[in-house]
Amino acid sequence: MRILVWLSRAFVFLVLFAFAVNNQQESAVRWFFGYEWRAPMVIIVLTAFAGGCAFGVLAMVPAWWRHRRVARRHAPLDPPKPAPAPVLIPPPSDFGAEHPPRDGL
Repeated sequence: MRILVWLSRAFVFLVLFAFAVNNQQESAVRWFFGYEWRAPMVIIVLTAFAGGCAFGVLAMVPAWWRHRRVARRHAPLDPPKPAPAPVLIPPPSDFGAEHPPRDGL
């Protein structure tokens, strides 16, 4: 299973590396009011991807908070007490010491 995970990571890395090597030409992003940002194509695409990931995480934060609040409301107020540990009585170290031997038997 570990081999499969490392192979999938290597595949993703190689695909992203090939994408970066093939998209090194400079591009321009034109914003409002004549502002223009020039950068290599791979930087523009990866920046847009990172911005989308950040936006997605920020959009999920209120739902996460709501679920945590609901989970706390349904959680028991007092955590269950652990069961007491069993009491182990050690065997006597000298079995014959309790009852002295009888004479004649």
